Amino acid sequence: MNKSMLSAFGKFAAIAILLVLLLPACQNDDNIITKKENLAANEDAEVPLAWMKLYLELDRYAQGFRPGPSPRALAYINLGAYEAAMISMPGYKSLEGLFPGLDMEAGDYSKAYHWPTVVNSVYANLFKHFLPGNILMASQQANLQFQVLALEENFNETFRAKVGNDLFERSQQRGNEVAEAIWAWSKTDPFGHDAYLNPRPSSYIPPQGPGLWQPTAPDFAKALFPYWGQARTFAIKQGDKLAKPPIAFSESPNSLFFNQAQAVYLIVNELDFDQKWIAQFWSDDVVGLSLSPAARWISITNQVLEKEDANLEMALYSLAKVSIALNDASVACWHSKYVYNVERPVSYIRRNIDPNWQVHYLTTTPSFPAYPSGHSTFGAAAAETLSNIFGYNYSMTDHTHEDRTEFFGNPRSFNNFYEMAEENAYSRIPLGVHFRMDADEGLRMGYQVGRAVNGMPFKK
Repeated sequence: MNKSMLSAFGKFAAIAILLVLLLPACQNDDNIITKKENLAANEDAEVPLAWMKLYLELDRYAQGFRPGPSPRALAYINLGAYEAAMISMPGYKSLEGLFPGLDMEAGDYSKAYHWPTVVNSVYANLFKHFLPGNILMASQQANLQFQVLALEENFNETFRAKVGNDLFERSQQRGNEVAEAIWAWSKTDPFGHDAYLNPRPSSYIPPQGPGLWQPTAPDFAKALFPYWGQARTFAIKQGDKLAKPPIAFSESPNSLFFNQAQAVYLIVNELDFDQKWIAQFWSDDVVGLSLSPAARWISITNQVLEKEDANLEMALYSLAKVSIALNDASVACWHSKYVYNVERPVSYIRRNIDPNWQVHYLTTTPSFPAYPSGHSTFGAAAAETLSNIFGYNYSMTDHTHEDRTEFFGNPRSFNNFYEMAEENAYSRIPLGVHFRMDADEGLRMGYQVGRAVNGMPFKK
């Protein structure tokens, strides 16, 4: 063998030895995903969309969970998913520093993570914490709890096979750590955490006096979540929780208050098809039948994300932002409800106009004061944040209740999110459960909440 052949052989041997030494590293799943590739924007939104669709089913059958605990659960759950994937979202910022007491482990970001596995772990853990079986209607409890476990395991099996044990287990652990930190922080909110266990506290006695809310016929149920206005908020301050004063109460036929009641009376008595459709389309009120009013806007957000074929990054950001707005809307609205304690139209109308008058469609009137309207506040807060994310002239058709036969759930189309919010607010008047002033002030407050959330430092 000549010198040139020996030299070539030596180089070949050296390369072979080097390949042997590097092979284990190449097979290590830390190197399967490069730093440039290890971004949430490179993943699809299948995981958060699937969990939010399941949330809507759980919400529908959750007892004592509406109107406040549901948006609160959504805010904590979706904030957890957003924060868990933060390092994979270079254009976004963690919100952890805004919230004293929220302490999440940093995670070892010198290594790769599989972000769909991370967020699947967050959702699975927080669903079990925030939506325990005891809140679900007995007829649905076993089925829905099984669906939570099945969704978690289906994703786990798929992802483990895709990325390997080491990467999968490290990613799952990261999600678990964030979920437990979020849950621990939730426990430090004495008015919000586990409030669903006592939705109608016997300690609360509604004040009495002209025009003040009292339990309404036919069930005369006790006040629902009278202390919810003290639950934790994310973006708004104490002063943001107080609505403008309502129209001065009066029973004089010449008063503005009487005119508000008479308008409700006449509208309900002369409903045309479109008014009935609008009233029932937005009537997310009844446990077991429809969603809670806040969850309706998660259904809308899901539809937008699917329409846009959103990636994981966009889905996590959008769901966190909308959910935080819904939470703060619930706290602000319920704070004001129990400050002003305005009676419902049914009480005023039966006393002053028609003793036999009935609301439309619903068998009962919501068991809390009228002013401002909760549906209106939720809708405006969500519309403001959705507009900020997807555009102020974003048109869509809402298919939430498509194919339902119990009520008019046929899809309705809108030119923008504000149009949706305003129709949602108006729907409470032909339903007969709110005065016009309730809807108007709910919209104003909700938009204000949404703007506060839009001002949060989500982006760098």
